[in-house]
Amino acid sequence: MKTSHRALAAAVAVLATAALTSCGSGSEPAANGTITLTFMTGSDQSTVDTSKALANAFMKANPTIKIEMENQPGGSEGDNVVKTRLSTGEMTDVFWYNSGSLLQALNPAQTLVDLTGDPVLANVQPEYLPVVTQAGKVFGVPAATLTGGGILYNRKVYERLKLEVPKTWAEFMANNDKIKAAGITPVISTFKDTWTSQIFVLADFHNVQAAVPNFAADYTAGKAKFATTPAAAGGFQHLADVHAKGHLNKGFGSATLDQGLKMLVEGKGAHYAMLSGLLPPLLSTYPQTATDVGLFGIPGTDPERSGATVWEPPAIYIAKTTEKLDAAKKFLAFVASPAGTEAVTAAVQPSGPYRVKGSKLPEDALQVAKDLQTYIDQGATAPALEFLSPIKGPSLEQITVAVGSGLTPPAEGAAQYDKDVEKQAKQLGLAGW
Repeated sequence: MKTSHRALAAAVAVLATAALTSCGSGSEPAANGTITLTFMTGSDQSTVDTSKALANAFMKANPTIKIEMENQPGGSEGDNVVKTRLSTGEMTDVFWYNSGSLLQALNPAQTLVDLTGDPVLANVQPEYLPVVTQAGKVFGVPAATLTGGGILYNRKVYERLKLEVPKTWAEFMANNDKIKAAGITPVISTFKDTWTSQIFVLADFHNVQAAVPNFAADYTAGKAKFATTPAAAGGFQHLADVHAKGHLNKGFGSATLDQGLKMLVEGKGAHYAMLSGLLPPLLSTYPQTATDVGLFGIPGTDPERSGATVWEPPAIYIAKTTEKLDAAKKFLAFVASPAGTEAVTAAVQPSGPYRVKGSKLPEDALQVAKDLQTYIDQGATAPALEFLSPIKGPSLEQITVAVGSGLTPPAEGAAQYDKDVEKQAKQLGLAGW
């Protein structure tokens, strides 16, 4: 999904800026015995609030360590700041960055502190480690919660129409027919914000992996294609199906993400293929979001293998240039502890479970977080493809808009995406392309 990986990453955490500063600096302890750690984090509101909560709670528990924070810009500009400062040796002691395949772009073996086997990782769930691992070495700890990708649905609509959560695509489409007959929009699409058109494809990866367990590795090696793998082409077919059946909202081509979320929460639309991480900012205006919106995975063909695709949390890393390694490790150990997650929960309503042992969702957690926890407890999740492969074609969102608008047949869209990713795979110099 290179596409708007930036837009999607920004959306998983929702935009704004802020800064937190504390006194003291330098590599040596100040005269009063304090040490100052520098911490670069993102500029979106959720990331800022999470980082503040972690820093403040850590400083309260460790009064001899101060944390001085700065915010990087969003999108590709922020990406370039991180890469440039790492390459010039000017990075902060610790920093917030993506997990998954984008980690390799930081050349971690040369720029980051290797945490393999370190007590810092004691509380990190083993399922998370692969997304912060390169060449067998572990470099980061989870900074936030999991995000679920799938179908956000209005539970009040389901209750009123006596519908059950579908476990197959056929059941989903049957529900859509009943919802349409009741005068409610079955499926919300918001193609004005083009990146949102990708979710039917991206969040379908659980079904792809269930049907073709080696798809990610074969895809990266140039051996598997979307167009010639029926399970992988399924996401494009889903886009075409809901359009062909007239299940979309009027004006879907000019509708925005904010309008789509509002439709869903108000019950004017029943389903929205989207990410759970976008819901917390709605709570101040629509408190019913916490209880009225649920999540289920994109339904596939086998009810026995139904599940959900997850976006793993971003990570906090230690720059190899730090002169305060012990303090930095102490901070990361706090981040990846129940005390750290409790501090975050007090500041930011979690939209998914944490990847930290001993951490539990609060009783008043969002319904989508509880739904996602159920999938995790059942072992019925798969990471999004971007966490398993570095190949993300830049044009996916344009292709999915065309397929979802009925302008491009789904098989043709899948083939177009195969050509799109081929260009990037060659740029990366991957074998088999």
